[in-house]
Amino acid sequence: MRPNLTDKTALLGASIFSAFLGLAIYLDFIWLALLPVGVLVAWWGITRLDLFIGFILLAVPLSLNLQEFGESPLGLYMPTEPMLFVALMIFLFRSLRGWPVDKRIFKHPITIIICGMMLWMAITTITSYDPIVSLKFMVSRAWFVVSFFFFLGHIMLHDSKYREKMVMLLMFPLCVVIIYTMIRHAGYGFDKQAGHWVMKPFFKDHTSYGAVLAMFFFPAIALLAKENRPTLTRLMLAIATFVIAIGLVFSFTRAAWVSLAVAGLLYAAMRIGLKWKTLVGVGVVILAGLLLSMDSIIIDMQRNKQDSSDNLTEHLESISNVSSDDSNLERLNRWRCALSLFQERPITGWGPGTYQFVYAPFQRSDLKTIISTNNADGGNSHSEYLGPLAEQGVLGAVFILLLLWYASTVGFRLWYKIKDKDDRNFAVSIYLGLMTYFVHGILNNYLDTDKASAPFWGFLAILVVLDIELIQRNQNEKKNPRDNVLLKSTAK
Repeated sequence: MRPNLTDKTALLGASIFSAFLGLAIYLDFIWLALLPVGVLVAWWGITRLDLFIGFILLAVPLSLNLQEFGESPLGLYMPTEPMLFVALMIFLFRSLRGWPVDKRIFKHPITIIICGMMLWMAITTITSYDPIVSLKFMVSRAWFVVSFFFFLGHIMLHDSKYREKMVMLLMFPLCVVIIYTMIRHAGYGFDKQAGHWVMKPFFKDHTSYGAVLAMFFFPAIALLAKENRPTLTRLMLAIATFVIAIGLVFSFTRAAWVSLAVAGLLYAAMRIGLKWKTLVGVGVVILAGLLLSMDSIIIDMQRNKQDSSDNLTEHLESISNVSSDDSNLERLNRWRCALSLFQERPITGWGPGTYQFVYAPFQRSDLKTIISTNNADGGNSHSEYLGPLAEQGVLGAVFILLLLWYASTVGFRLWYKIKDKDDRNFAVSIYLGLMTYFVHGILNNYLDTDKASAPFWGFLAILVVLDIELIQRNQNEKKNPRDNVLLKSTAK
């Protein structure tokens, strides 16, 4: 029997890969063996954007930071960031030929905010204290936004099934990481201190790990609750939901627990019919009351001597300890430095990505802790709001707050306007997952990593796509009211 074209292609591919593998072993450079795979994935980027982005999504939870192995001083995530760079080049090439993605995406308010954010980041890169650092930061942010917001949004706008696929492509590999982490953690008796690093090399620490797990908790529940699921898919989703829940408990990430609680309260408010603006008004009143009572609140917090602990209840109580908990005290130190940096350069800031290189001289001796450092190796501002404020001036923080405002506006609109129960539950779960990060962002910032950026920008893309479809559906109903009446009567 003569071999067909598929057999010849498979044989040729295997031969090429074997040749590169042999060369990689001979040169003692194992990454060379991945070159054929890289070429294939790049070809998908040109011919099958859905497969290309899908491969990146699968790789994100399993990506490794070469800095952890001493392979690179740049902190490059493999294999995702080279592919994200390719995606950015494809986007720029498409832009030269016209609209790089569906132009309806560009007209949405959330997209306009993101574009304004990127434009302001480019301006503050020019005025930066260290333009090279800022340029690297801006390019990194650009390939995250291009891949996980624009390209994903374009694909999902033309393929409604890809929305759930996008979540699952990230969630199932993430469960592999959680299981790996739990097995390692069990070897240390689920000790809290071990819980800070057992997720390496996939996550740099337990806080980023907990933040990402929290983002997927509500979407996992919504996907599991959807009706008419195949039995195997439902079983896999049930296992994934359980694994994420257990992973969250043993992440010992207090900020993740708080973010889930806040998102849960937000969902309760939506269930009883509260509007977003009403909720903001109530929040402003509560905040004003807290500010008026700040002195007594600080005194009560200083009385809390409960440090972080293996006991989950005690660990939760330690959230408000600002007298002896080094983690909490160091955050106050970083936030105070961010405000001082902002006061020094309130308009354009110090430049994107520069905080960790410039904040050390702004530390006050009375706020420094045993984990404080002057070596630019202890992380950044620990806030998605104060970081941009220090690095990009007042507009840097304004864009983040605008993103929060419009994401919530869209989230509430989808909850109240979408009629299909499963679609509505999926939409609100995506919004709640996004809100866990906005809440977590008060205490930490991880949008410089692929693992947090993929769900963050991807969830925003889902909200935009669902909102575009909702607006178009409403416009069509207004244009053809008689058709809608007929459809409703037929349904009855």
